[in-house]
Amino acid sequence: MNQKDKARKIQRILNKLYPNPAIPLIHQSSYTLLIAVLLSAHCTDARVNKVTPDLFKRASTPEKMILLSIEEIQVIIRSCGLYKQKSKAIWNLSNILVEEYAGKVPESFEELEKLPGVGHKTASVVMSQAFNQYAFPVDTHIHRCAKRWGLSEGRTVKQTEKDLKELFPEKSWNRLHLQIIYFGREYCQARKHDPKVCPICSWVI
Repeated sequence: MNQKDKARKIQRILNKLYPNPAIPLIHQSSYTLLIAVLLSAHCTDARVNKVTPDLFKRASTPEKMILLSIEEIQVIIRSCGLYKQKSKAIWNLSNILVEEYAGKVPESFEELEKLPGVGHKTASVVMSQAFNQYAFPVDTHIHRCAKRWGLSEGRTVKQTEKDLKELFPEKSWNRLHLQIIYFGREYCQARKHDPKVCPICSWVI
């Protein structure tokens, strides 16, 4: 089976298992999604979702966020890990949004990636899920699954992203990104994974 045929079969399985995958991070706007994704670095989505309701109750816009001190943000997000760096990034990027973008989240990769604490993956998630622009954010689940399934030998998430974009139709990227994350959590975990019972690894390996 060639790579394209393999990719098509994998996509059919994912479409059957997760026809309408929801964004796992709680958010109400492009801004709150941006903050939630920033917080998810080196932290589980479940933990982020426990922290953000309190944070967004106090500050759901950049204008409200900069009324908090960095120390106040630290107290709220402390359990997320790297909370000192993240709190500074949240305050600083919020200040930039207010001063340079009239409080709006910019709708381009270039402008997003210039914001403090926002890397390529975070920008990709926001572009994909907030602005419905074609992007293929690659996290640890996707990186792991792509390698196991023989879809990419990339040592970096950027190479994995490039390989996956070449294999799957552009219009499917946004949904596929979420489908693989859910699949990786449910069937293709990093530890104690049994390839024989995995709906994809059982035939692809």
